[in-house]
Amino acid sequence: MHNKFNKLAVAVALASTALMASQVSASGFQVREQSAKTLANALSNAAAGAEDASFMAYNPAAIGHIDGNQVVGGVAYIDADFELNDAEASSLGGAVGYDRGGSRQGGETAVVPSFAAKTQLDDRFDLGMAIYAPYGLSTKYDEDWIGRYHAIETELATIDFQPTLNYRASDRLNLAVGLRAQYADATLTNAIDFGSAAASMGSPVATPGQNDVIGEVTGDDWGYGYTLGALFQVDDRTRLGIGYRSEIDLTLDGELDVRGTDPVSQGAIAAGQVTGTGGKAELTTPANLNLGIHHQLTDRLALMANAEWTEWSSFDELVVDFDDGRDPSRTEENWNDTWAFSVGANYALTPQWLLRAGLGLDESPVPSAEFRTPRVPDADRQWATLGATWMPSPELGITAGYMHVFADDGDIDQRATPTNENASKGNLAGTYEVSADVFALSVDYRF
Repeated sequence: MHNKFNKLAVAVALASTALMASQVSASGFQVREQSAKTLANALSNAAAGAEDASFMAYNPAAIGHIDGNQVVGGVAYIDADFELNDAEASSLGGAVGYDRGGSRQGGETAVVPSFAAKTQLDDRFDLGMAIYAPYGLSTKYDEDWIGRYHAIETELATIDFQPTLNYRASDRLNLAVGLRAQYADATLTNAIDFGSAAASMGSPVATPGQNDVIGEVTGDDWGYGYTLGALFQVDDRTRLGIGYRSEIDLTLDGELDVRGTDPVSQGAIAAGQVTGTGGKAELTTPANLNLGIHHQLTDRLALMANAEWTEWSSFDELVVDFDDGRDPSRTEENWNDTWAFSVGANYALTPQWLLRAGLGLDESPVPSAEFRTPRVPDADRQWATLGATWMPSPELGITAGYMHVFADDGDIDQRATPTNENASKGNLAGTYEVSADVFALSVDYRF
């Protein structure tokens, strides 16, 4: 039993190491809440807005539009809600049902901080630093929920450190380049059907679907990339922006720990029949491109639009190499590149108050129900946002923004065959309902 089940445990738990949780307010596992001002405008000002130093996360040339020195601090609170309805789950071949009555709701809350600062070195050069989280979310299901063999808990934290240099090529054109040093840390858990494995080998006390082992995987790594940007002032009222962030390759070193949920599985672990091991999973966080326009229609009203392309096709396959030399585990993801589009408006109610609003839509990279998973229950979505900036002085700005995410229902159809990655996880089908509310607050100070 030891050799067979040890291989099963690693294949189930560690093979999910790079399959990160969906960021409900953005496609895939992307996080876009680096600025309360961009959130309040539905990201429509990301490439061309250039309102404060935090915009360098989207377009590094934004800092060239800001004279002098500035610091910005912000935080976003994400309240995600997703639930699997009409769910069905069973073992390979359908002989054992996996419904044990646990909640099918997996949404969690997350807090995403950010910081940015810039200084003007001279008439030509600006130097900036942005610290922000480009990917991640926290998701958690009950340990006895119907899809426990596919996912229980996912914790992903990433942080980018982005030093940036901007060159003021002319009075109208800014060109910038930045380095991205990205740290990723992940913890993932799911259940393993020890009852089925033990019963198939003749154990008289094991019951399929009942004697679960919980596998927990942890892994982290550093990766490096770059960002490029340009900001062009067409005339006194119109500005164009483009920002590019490269992909970053990560190798997540993983360790698998196991624990039992009942006397049968606990006894197997104590006897050394169930053990963990280590491995490595390759993950590429994708390249993306922002294109935007900002137009000051009147002295009070500004209009803006943005298009964002993300190269999710780089997440085509997940390969896990094991420390003990066994054959690698491969999971096909087959994600598609996506576009997100948004429009927004700012209205200067008074010299101290600027009102903000926006609308957006975002494509999902998941091509079909067979590639949708409980870790990434992703679907096409739309946003509606509101917010305001209060400027008690010319140097100080305080911004609050709110976004509601309306996501399409997403079918999931994970089928188990004797030769695919679901052989030990079983079948899982249903329809996800997804929504989210995001609140953001930032303070910027120029000196």
